[in-house]
Amino acid sequence: MADRTTPGRPGASWSQARRADGLALRRAIPDRLLPVLVAAMAVLAAMALAGATGARILSARWTTGAASIVTVQVPRPDDPALVPASRPATPAGADAGTAPPALSRADAVLAALADVPGASRVHRLDKAELETLLSPWLGHDGDFALALPAVIELHLDRAGAMDADALAARLDARAPDTLVERNSLWSDRLGDLARSLQTCAILAVLIVVAVAAATIAATTRAGLGARRQAIELIHSLGATDGYIAGRFAGRTAVLAFTGGLIGSLLALPLLVLLSRLAAPFAGATAPAATVATTPGPSGWGRLLAALPLPLAVTLLSLAPAAALIGWLTTQITVRTWLRRLP
Repeated sequence: MADRTTPGRPGASWSQARRADGLALRRAIPDRLLPVLVAAMAVLAAMALAGATGARILSARWTTGAASIVTVQVPRPDDPALVPASRPATPAGADAGTAPPALSRADAVLAALADVPGASRVHRLDKAELETLLSPWLGHDGDFALALPAVIELHLDRAGAMDADALAARLDARAPDTLVERNSLWSDRLGDLARSLQTCAILAVLIVVAVAAATIAATTRAGLGARRQAIELIHSLGATDGYIAGRFAGRTAVLAFTGGLIGSLLALPLLVLLSRLAAPFAGATAPAATVATTPGPSGWGRLLAALPLPLAVTLLSLAPAAALIGWLTTQITVRTWLRRLP
């Protein structure tokens, strides 16, 4: 047989041999059904991974944010405290026996909170902040019939760095009936909820991966059945299991990568929308990504930049992960099928 290899192209004969090996992979594994199925799996995986990433971010926000804040309410804040102010230096010419002015209950509590170990910030809410806080229940007119207590926020360096009972006893000695509220109980419950959501999202991803692998395996077995005679022929002529499995796996990996890329592009606008909705809960500013209905290359880049970095990296890894799953699944499926040949 004459050599039809074009001069100067040493790989041409091998490429022609691969095309003429009789496998006809385009007919064995069509290029329409598998990418569509993988794209659908990629969208589902992207949603599940977004849930896992969002739950992890919210859990970190809740545990490090809410748990490190102590809220103190001081009824009758302008009344004198039980502990007087420290005696200042007596001015020249003043009566040395004159008593120093008494601290108000709110000031005494503020002074005590300033000395708490691990306190990074002590803030008393002003009238405007209290009105904003109570407006959903009492309206926006700011005319309250009852005297409001002083509300003080104590920010700690880290959650759980303070004994709440000891602090409550210390403050009660200066201003009786002072209430100390720790957010750690609610933050622990919210953290448990976030971890549960994260676990459910990871399980959903595993289920999607299992379904995708099963779909690819079924498609591969159908292709093997359709080309059984051709495979048996070239296998009997000396084609190795690795060669046949590699041919099938290479085509499946390309189709799976294409489907994963399509699924990632379809999921990207929805993930940006969800990120904008979840941004206030994570303590971040909603990403301002305004693109056209059908974004161009720069529009897709702006959409991707609007996502949190972990979610963007996860989304970019979907297509390679789909290709890897397709390649591994096909390798296992084809090699197992070939071992059963007579």
